[in-house]
Amino acid sequence: MSKTKIDSNRELLTTAQSRGALATLMAYGRLSGPGWLQSAITLGGGSLGGALYLGMLSGTGMLWLQLVAITIGVIMLAAISYVTLSTGKRPYLAINEHINPVLGVGWVTATILANLIFILPQFSLCYDSVQTSLGQTQDSTKLRIVVSAVIGLLAFGIVAMNCRPGRLSIAFDILLKLLVGFVVVCFVAVVVSLTMNGSLDWGRILYGFVPNLAQWSNPSIEIQRLTADMPDQVNQFWTEQIVANQQSSMVSVTATAVGLNMTFLLPYSLLARGWDKPFRGLARFDLIGALAIPFIVVTSCIVIASAYAFHAKADESFLSDDPEVVQTSTFFDDALGLFSARLEQSGDAEAIQTLGGLNEQERRQWLADYAVSLTASERKVLATLIKPNSRQLADSLAPLLGQNMANLVFGLGALAMAFSTIIILMMINGFAVAEIFSRYDNTMWRLIGAFIAMLVGMCWWLIWKGESRTWLIVVASTFGAILLPIAYISFLALMNNRNLLGSDKPTGASMWIWNLLMILGVLGALVQAIAAMMIRVADPLTGGFVIGSVVAFVVLALVGFSARNRAVSD
Repeated sequence: MSKTKIDSNRELLTTAQSRGALATLMAYGRLSGPGWLQSAITLGGGSLGGALYLGMLSGTGMLWLQLVAITIGVIMLAAISYVTLSTGKRPYLAINEHINPVLGVGWVTATILANLIFILPQFSLCYDSVQTSLGQTQDSTKLRIVVSAVIGLLAFGIVAMNCRPGRLSIAFDILLKLLVGFVVVCFVAVVVSLTMNGSLDWGRILYGFVPNLAQWSNPSIEIQRLTADMPDQVNQFWTEQIVANQQSSMVSVTATAVGLNMTFLLPYSLLARGWDKPFRGLARFDLIGALAIPFIVVTSCIVIASAYAFHAKADESFLSDDPEVVQTSTFFDDALGLFSARLEQSGDAEAIQTLGGLNEQERRQWLADYAVSLTASERKVLATLIKPNSRQLADSLAPLLGQNMANLVFGLGALAMAFSTIIILMMINGFAVAEIFSRYDNTMWRLIGAFIAMLVGMCWWLIWKGESRTWLIVVASTFGAILLPIAYISFLALMNNRNLLGSDKPTGASMWIWNLLMILGVLGALVQAIAAMMIRVADPLTGGFVIGSVVAFVVLALVGFSARNRAVSD
């Protein structure tokens, strides 16, 4: 952004503030921007998948979780923006100089790692959404390559456009606002359709915004009703399955509300626009109006629609007493592993041995026969554990919207979410790569970082498959979960660092309010990190990685603090 434009915006803010609250709000709305970048990344495949599965597992009972998560995130992002705009200093340098260089390097490194991993499911979702929008089911390597190339090159072009000041940068802001707005409209339209059809209990939905920590260890009321009449061992088996998945989903939802790479994006996008002290109020307004509100509206609508379609339910085919009909259900293939797990739980050694000696087709038929032997309640609980995709949700709403309209609304809505996230992940990677090579002001290095992310994303169909999905997500989410509270603690320390902030350091009541809110944010991040580590440590495949990464990072951080203390004393 040119110096003349920045001065003009600063004068606009100053004039509006002298005219009162209404004029100030109008000026804020006109100049908003970085909050839309945050919204574009948080409203991505992670939010879609997390909200979709949360609604399926727990109904509308956990709507409060997303509200709490985004509130904590906005508090910390507001603090980051305050420090950045007050000092004009990049957080990476501020953390290295005033806190601990290990934390600074770890922050940037984890951001790059998260970008390269989380961009993979965004490309996958784009491809799936294109098929959903067109109502196609055929898949081919050629189609994957073409769709991925078009999405990647188009996203790179938009990122390059934003690197140039002037009208192109303004066009980028408008495009992001349109994409986020389209996402909101698409998913709100689904809930409006359900409401007009009389399918939603809004009293119960509103009650879901009331926090209930007991949901960490208990299934929803609907699931408890289904398992109530089951034998004790069967009840315990399904309850443990539901609770374990519910806990993972809760961690995922909180992690995708405000992730580690979002803490990196905000300050750098603020500095890139030339914002400084007079823009601090605008930055806070931007986070609320452009990030928090769209996030709450969209994710709540996804949870509501998913709960209506899937929670404690199964389609007629899946509940049929005819094994051949059961196999026609869209959930059957994904349920095969759960049927096998249920058989293992039963302890029927002869049946287990028989199943182990069958080929794939015979195994499928045998499990279809076994499914029929289970009660409808069991099959409903089992169906709740199956992670649906956007096409299945669109199909479930076809009676309300019509098949073509359902495909179009969910397909295009999911496409907009994933595409906007790809753009921002590429942009963040550009900032991070340029920063770690000490070339922050170099456009070429930013584009190199964006291009690297684009190439990785375009290869999703080679990388994002099978067991690699689980492992890549474990690496990124665990490292991110470990580092996020450490980053938050760093920002809390920066907010209270007089050497950095000088006269802009909050004092009196302002200091107490900032510290109280930020400490709540740190505690929330710690709870999320501990929960994520407990889940992963319990897994024999990932426990060693989690323990090793925690120990290694703590040791490096202690060395960093020791080195800095010696440098300061010298």
